[in-house]
Amino acid sequence: MGDARRTERLVEVGAALAEKAGGTLPKVLGGWAELKAAYRLLHRPEVTLEAMGRPHWERVRCGCEARGEYLLIEDTTELDYTAHEAVEGLGRIGDDRGRGFLLHTTLAVRLEGWNKEGEPVANMLGLFGQQLWTREGQPKRGRETKTARWKRPRESQKWGAMLEETNGPPVGSRWIEVGDREADVAETYARCAARGADWIVRAASDRALEAEDRHLFKAVALAPVRGQFELRLRARPGKPARTAQLEVRSRTVTLRGPWRPGGRLASQQMQVVYVQEVDAPRGTEALKWILLTSLPCETLTQCVKVVKRYSLRWLVEEYHKALKTGTGVEESQLETAAALRALIAVLALVAARLLALKLVARVAPQQAMDASMLGPEHWAVLENKYGRPPGGWTTRATLVAIARLGGFLARKGDGDPGWLTIWRGWQRMMDLAEGYLLARSRNARCG
Repeated sequence: MGDARRTERLVEVGAALAEKAGGTLPKVLGGWAELKAAYRLLHRPEVTLEAMGRPHWERVRCGCEARGEYLLIEDTTELDYTAHEAVEGLGRIGDDRGRGFLLHTTLAVRLEGWNKEGEPVANMLGLFGQQLWTREGQPKRGRETKTARWKRPRESQKWGAMLEETNGPPVGSRWIEVGDREADVAETYARCAARGADWIVRAASDRALEAEDRHLFKAVALAPVRGQFELRLRARPGKPARTAQLEVRSRTVTLRGPWRPGGRLASQQMQVVYVQEVDAPRGTEALKWILLTSLPCETLTQCVKVVKRYSLRWLVEEYHKALKTGTGVEESQLETAAALRALIAVLALVAARLLALKLVARVAPQQAMDASMLGPEHWAVLENKYGRPPGGWTTRATLVAIARLGGFLARKGDGDPGWLTIWRGWQRMMDLAEGYLLARSRNARCG
């Protein structure tokens, strides 16, 4: 942060927010002096997303250079401050009537392997990079030519942009860019190829094919069927979790290079995988994905692994949910965009840490919990409340105990706790731990 005292203050604020995720600064910090110092810090021009995030990003990127396979999962979310009318310097979001920021996250996930059910086992390393920006001025839709649009900076340039800050994966390491339909632009594939990275992107456009008289969607619909398999679909708002029976087709295609100012881009050869749900339940929209990838897809097994890698894209959505629901990033009452940007930078790292804790409880539920992740007072709260679990404090037992403090019932059919109960429980645990320490200190004085 350009000054040792400033850095020290940042650590104090970050630690306080990590302990009481979901609280605004007045709720989290102990007194007026601490709160005033935090406000002063967040208004400093040196305190930016780039300055605070880069050391973390560089450490994560270094971790991705070890031998193994890594998914770089990207997505964009809106941070909505429309209701905070006093905040200055915000941009357009949503239908251009809202005000706030756009945050683009690249999450680094290490693929540890495949379990006996054929499901990928993933561990989150952290943030590979982030971009935060505002939409300035008035919407340009319908008011500019195609040439003008392609000449100016565009939001689509964010896809794969973090790869350009690296030398790409070293020998023995595989990086796979994963993106939804918004990532389906020729520049995404070109960036990946230039850095030696692979990709899995859901197709958005029915592209023209090189040396064929048909387009992408028709060509893959006529491709040979590789077989069928089952895919577990997680619960979504208004949609319960279920298992879908999918038919898969694949083939190699060469996408004709699109026009850009200055000429047509080079054509790109890749694989296309088409999965379509068979006999979807009545009243349910059948799943249908067309995935473009650089990975081999000549067999059913190869196609299934591509689809299941792509299905891990929900992790970046879960990260954004941790940032919003878990840390309460949109609840802040700071009055300038600069201060909000700084707070977002702090909470972005807190959310990454919290999601990593939740993910390890899912992929390694019986792993012993690292005792240093909580203080002695937190373990005392959990053990006094629920007793020590028969199998000890595993990652899942710890997460469930915290969620129970927030209202999670932990019945057999309840599945994994959600963000709301986890963070309600986390906040209650912190309050109880504070009371526990206060009681002990009073008893010590009385003795």
